Amino acid sequence: MADLTPQDMAAKLLASGFERSGPTAAALTDPIADTPMVVTLDQLRPYDHDPRVTRNPAYEDIKASIRERGLDAPPAITRRPGEPHYIIRNGGNTRLAILRELWAETKDERFFRIACQFRPWPERGELVLLTGHLAENELRGGLTFIERALGVEKAREFYEQETGQVLSQSELARRLAADGFPVQQSHISRMGDAVRYLLPAIPTLLYGGLGRHQVERLAVLRKAGERTWERRALSRDVSVDFASLFQDVLSQFDAQPDGFSPQRVQDELVGQMAELLGANYDTLALEIDDSESRQRALTSEPTPVGPPAQAMPAPPFVPASSSPTAPAPAPGPTPSADGAAAPSPSPLQSQPTAAPREERDDERLQAHIVSPAPTTDRLQSIQRMVADQMGDKLPDFAANVLQAVPVQAGGLYPISDVWYIEPGLDAPDRLRVHIAQFAREIADEATVADHVEPRDSGIGFVCVVGSEGRSLRAFAHSVLTLLHALSAASLPATGLDRARLADDLGPLLHGHGGTSARLSDPGLVKLFRLLRLARRLLDLETDAPAGAADHGG
Repeated sequence: MADLTPQDMAAKLLASGFERSGPTAAALTDPIADTPMVVTLDQLRPYDHDPRVTRNPAYEDIKASIRERGLDAPPAITRRPGEPHYIIRNGGNTRLAILRELWAETKDERFFRIACQFRPWPERGELVLLTGHLAENELRGGLTFIERALGVEKAREFYEQETGQVLSQSELARRLAADGFPVQQSHISRMGDAVRYLLPAIPTLLYGGLGRHQVERLAVLRKAGERTWERRALSRDVSVDFASLFQDVLSQFDAQPDGFSPQRVQDELVGQMAELLGANYDTLALEIDDSESRQRALTSEPTPVGPPAQAMPAPPFVPASSSPTAPAPAPGPTPSADGAAAPSPSPLQSQPTAAPREERDDERLQAHIVSPAPTTDRLQSIQRMVADQMGDKLPDFAANVLQAVPVQAGGLYPISDVWYIEPGLDAPDRLRVHIAQFAREIADEATVADHVEPRDSGIGFVCVVGSEGRSLRAFAHSVLTLLHALSAASLPATGLDRARLADDLGPLLHGHGGTSARLSDPGLVKLFRLLRLARRLLDLETDAPAGAADHGG
């Protein structure tokens, strides 16, 4: 290459710069990761599918706080692909409305420019935003029944667009729970009825806060009235259908919910039905009341059987007698000062009493957690709020554990809790004694307890069966074969055919698919307890780490 002359170099230095050959970007693209940014009110819009339609009950309190302190928790924002404005990602529409009011009132820049956390538009964008707003609204002030119902129906629409198929109520409930807004299937059914049949007639009443129980009462009345109408209208020529009649009657009561009475709606509906059908008012009222009762029985959740949460526990079940020399069972759990049941000592052991009751309760609670539930405090808070709004009662794991697992089986060592292992029992020699006793009591159901002998090694027992085992009844043979397999004894039981165990196991445990008897319920509980103690024994003797030992005591 020839050397450049001074003239060539001067020409190159004076030449114009490079020009962009491609299109010029009008604006920067959105960040691909969570990024702090400052946006103005002009750039920000509320989420347009927000389920909250009515004013937040805490609106004035929130406004006063923001006026004094500013935004303690700026909302997360996002942007749909291709749209010019940012939107609230989850749970901030109320705060945005307040900021607009404060900016109009004060012209203070701190209400106009907001430091936010931008989050990229998610893959399942509309569903993620909708369920996020539903959850946040529950946590920050709650929704009315109809707002919650409309949010769930909108979520159904998005899910069906996503899957391309119609969802059942159970599948919708499953998907909502997976996305962080759990709703029971029975509630989804009531919500759908409210949106389809009640909202067109009484929007003011529903948005005013009409509760779940009154909505359910109207839904049951509609179904009962429709059933009576269809039966009686077959023989008459009526000029109106029931759907129109119900809407017309219900719309007369569209006012604030303070003075609303479902009974007045029923009286008006029955009166107009009696006039149109030429029937007696009292007869129609009785028919509808009877139909309502049947409908409520079909749609209401079953009432749990058993003592209430804080009731005294029942005394332990005492079997007829598994052994003529078996001592009477020990007393059942005795309630502590706050109603929680403390573990009962067995006849051969006592409970330590030095530790404070709260520590023992916490120890027992932790002992029952076999694996942590896949949940969070936030999700549990949402579940409790939804249940309160719906009038339901969620099971309280901590409270139920401290009242003892409701399983009882009599015997030398009565069982009131299959999983929990008392500190006084948590030693290899004591565990073997209990395991052997449970094995003998299980074998005693088949009158072969004399073939089970305790041992100071292994898991605490062996089965001793000679050639006479071949002549045992099928049930006795199955029980002994199962126990022998569980004992993992090195010596074979010559009279047992372990190859038959695969065929006998199902009939023995649940009774299906075989001709021989199955274990009784107390026997099955003892088998569970035997397995629990055997697992703990193995952990103790192999020095298993605490995290892997499932330690019950």
